[in-house]
Amino acid sequence: MASNDGIGKILGVALALCIVCSVIVSTAAVVLKPAQEANKTLDRKRNILQAAGMLEEGRSVDEQFSVVEERFVDLSSGQFTDDVAPGYDQQAASKDPSRSRDIPSDEDIAKLGRQASVAQVYLVRGESGEYEKIILPVHGYGLWSTLYGFLALESDGNTVAGLGFYDHGETPGLGGEVDNPRWKSLWPGKKVYRDGEVELSLAKGAVDPSSPNADWKVDGLSGATLTSRGVTNLIDFWLGDAGFAPFLENLRNGEA
Repeated sequence: MASNDGIGKILGVALALCIVCSVIVSTAAVVLKPAQEANKTLDRKRNILQAAGMLEEGRSVDEQFSVVEERFVDLSSGQFTDDVAPGYDQQAASKDPSRSRDIPSDEDIAKLGRQASVAQVYLVRGESGEYEKIILPVHGYGLWSTLYGFLALESDGNTVAGLGFYDHGETPGLGGEVDNPRWKSLWPGKKVYRDGEVELSLAKGAVDPSSPNADWKVDGLSGATLTSRGVTNLIDFWLGDAGFAPFLENLRNGEA
């Protein structure tokens, strides 16, 4: 009678077990992918609504998001464009040389490396039909990671409605305070531009409300100088000429 302890039999059993496990894992990945994609989309909608101060807990996110228009902007012209493939992903496009540009080092204050040619933006119209909220994707490097978020503006394209980050790897309790609701509550009402230039930035410490610059300053993150500088830089980049400034100007003039 053949022994069950032979090397060949042991390897055969191990191989069969590996194949069975691989099939189970692969099947689970395929079956669960639609649910993962749906959750990812829902989370993105939630973050967009939250940045704009429009999220109401307890209500369907999809229902609330139904008032939001997703549009695409050619960043070189600041004009709307429909020349994008279904399922366009700005982050993926930024890694594709045919759909992005290499940012010169002297312009790359947000440490992005490359920038997609087309950006996704989100707009909310009021009862008059005019845009009431303009929600822009922003990202840039902090201390340990790239911070990804949304900056929402009021209809003037200058007054901040809110800011939120949905992905980053900053230090909890320090740079991670970008998620602190108290800090995020400091942003609404702040101004982006002064005399046509991006002026909005984080202060070193707390903002003196009596200062003539108070409308353009937000409290810095205590103990997180580099993360604070990263947030200032990403605002400066994305609201500047290489980012959304031409689009906002066109939108204000009804020429987007």
